[in-house]
This record gives sequence, C-alpha cells and structure tokens, in this order.
Amino acid sequence: MVRGILLLLIVLAILLGPQLWTKRVFAKYRGHREDYPGTGGDLARHLLDRFNLPHVKVETTEVGDHYDPMAKVVRLTPDNFGGKSLTATTVAAHEVGHALQDQAGYKPLQERTRLIRVAQGAQKMGSVVMIGIPIVAALTRSPAGGLLVFLAGLATMSIGALVHLITLPVEWDASFRRALPVLEQGHYISRDDLQGARRILTAAALTYVAASLGGLLNIWRWITLLRR
Repeated sequence: MVRGILLLLIVLAILLGPQLWTKRVFAKYRGHREDYPGTGGDLARHLLDRFNLPHVKVETTEVGDHYDPMAKVVRLTPDNFGGKSLTATTVAAHEVGHALQDQAGYKPLQERTRLIRVAQGAQKMGSVVMIGIPIVAALTRSPAGGLLVFLAGLATMSIGALVHLITLPVEWDASFRRALPVLEQGHYISRDDLQGARRILTAAALTYVAASLGGLLNIWRWITLLRR
C-alpha cells in the first residue's frame, strides 16, 4: 500500500513537476516594471518590424503563447500582451524567435509544424477511439475486440506526447539562439535581468515538454478508468 502511494507520488511529480515549475517561473517575474518602455505586445511588434517582418501580426490569445507559422501571427496571452514585466518581455521575444526561424526557413520548425498538425488529428481520433471501447466490446462480446481498440487509441494519443518531446530543440533554438541575443545585444533588458530572462526562456522552451508529460498523464487516466 505504502509502495503504491509512493509510486503514485513519484509518477505525479514527474508528469506534473515541469508544468508547475514553468508556471512558477513565469509568475515570479510577472511583476509590473515601470522602467520598461512598453508591453510584451509592443516589444513583439517592434522586433518584428525591426527584423523586416511587418506582415506578421501580434494578437492576444487564451490558449497559450505561441507563433502560428501558417497564419503568420505571434499570439500572446493577455498578461504577456498587455503586461510590462520581465516575463512579458522575454516570452514575447521567444515567440518572435519562432517568427525569425520561419523567416530563415529553419527546417526543424517546418517539420514541427507538420508533426503538430498530425498529432492534433491523432489526439482527437484517440479520444474518440477510447470512448468507443465499451461499445465495441459490447457489440463484439469479446474482450479482445475492446483491447485492440484500446491499443489503437492509446497509440494515437501517445503521438502528441512524442511530438512535443522531439520538438524541444526548436524551442531551445528560439530561446537561446534567437531571443536571448536579441534581448541582450539590443539592451532591451538590463544585465541584472539576464539571469531571470534565462530562467524564463528555459521555462518557455520546456513548455512543450510539460505539455507532452500532461498528455501522458491523460493517457494514464484513461488506462486507470478502463481498468475499473
């Protein structure tokens, strides 16, 4: 019993730890900074214009900060779009980093875009398949039928988690090869803020890893539910 509880806590720490850490880092540096000349949205617009990307739009979103290479839009959450904080400034630079990747024809970004579309479709299909397991089992009156459908659903849902994990280099490049040099060399932040910016950029790069682990937690929930 004790071992089971301990194992459960370890699994939850592994799956939820990165998400909690990234949220903590973003929250720590979200305090208003009167010394900043503009908001995260202002900086994103300025950087895009500076690097000859006037056609890329900057918008607010409720589904997480990201760059959409298909629509050519940098999307920031309201806190980062309208906030004057180290988090808002750094996250905006990170997302512009993805736009710079797109401008340069960075192939890993192109591959990720394709894989994410495949993963999104696979995840939706996996959820539908999982819901259909009891129906298939009842119609076939065979545990084997339900098991095959379950394995198919599990495989499709796992694709999303895998895609997020293998695209970490794209995030790392946007953070440390593009956003950090821009922030540092352009003097958009002070030297005193560099350490905090590096932590935020690390958190931004790990966001997709956290999402992939969250996807694994969702798969685990399905397995637990279907074992009852």
